[in-house]
Amino acid sequence: MPKHWFEPVVLSGTYVTLEPLSPKHHNDLVEATKDGELWKLWYTAVPSPEKMAADIERRIAEYEAGTMLPFAVIDKRTGTCVGMTTFMNIDAPNRRAEIGSTWYRASAQRTPINTEAKLLLLEHAFETQHCIAVEFRTSFHNQRSRAAIERIGAHLDGVLRNHKILEGGIYRDSCVYSIIESEWPATKKHLTSLLTRPR
Repeated sequence: MPKHWFEPVVLSGTYVTLEPLSPKHHNDLVEATKDGELWKLWYTAVPSPEKMAADIERRIAEYEAGTMLPFAVIDKRTGTCVGMTTFMNIDAPNRRAEIGSTWYRASAQRTPINTEAKLLLLEHAFETQHCIAVEFRTSFHNQRSRAAIERIGAHLDGVLRNHKILEGGIYRDSCVYSIIESEWPATKKHLTSLLTRPR
């Protein structure tokens, strides 16, 4: 199995384009993280403006190691980068991956951007990469993230207690969700209906 099971690709829909993350997205991402001061949310891991360059470099290094494929999330209305998302914990032998390390500027939240981004990522995972399961993980306390994951149709597999140590020595319990291969057709229909219904 090649190191890069997930190769860089551009995924484009009506509202959003996902393109491979690069240093050229730095300035937009700095502005994005300031919208809502997202790095101050204790239960998430959004980089602060001064740490953005290092976070981009880290994600690209993880791609080189074969464990992550990071994307910049481009709002097609404005052409600007409004956040990041990734395929991570890529497990080629078992044909599994996680969609995570996702964040959007506050003004892009609760818009079609996240729904379509998830549709594009899941479509790529199941229909191009032939994954048998796709995971999502989030903090037990991140109610907005949990609601968004459940809204797309993922099932809660369980809670990993004391899963991570956050800044300040706080322990994070992680909720683990998944969509499996047999559920994908219904999930795709559901996500498509969410995007096409009147707003």
